[in-house]
Amino acid sequence: MSKRNGPMEEVKKQYVRMALESGNMAFIARKTGVNKSTLNNWVKQYRDEIEAEMEKEGVTPLSKSSSESDIQKKYDHAMKLLGEKELEVTMLREMLKKKFPDFPSE
Repeated sequence: MSKRNGPMEEVKKQYVRMALESGNMAFIARKTGVNKSTLNNWVKQYRDEIEAEMEKEGVTPLSKSSSESDIQKKYDHAMKLLGEKELEVTMLREMLKKKFPDFPSE
């Protein structure tokens, strides 16, 4: 089997990361419309690579044995990222309003 780099490979890796971060492969398979066994194969194929990326970012995968403090850390990290994105959106809207005064606000 040849390994190709391309958009589909990135999507597969993204789904694998979602499965590893959530610790719930069945849920991610349902949400993404991918067969659970297919997702499981992708996890086997990309696990080491994705876990290495997550480790560099300080993110740990969830598992059934994850402690409450691990889950709380992941939640806090997600909330921080969400806050940063909301701030970014607000700043971009303000920039648009200055450049285009007639720009509709939300």
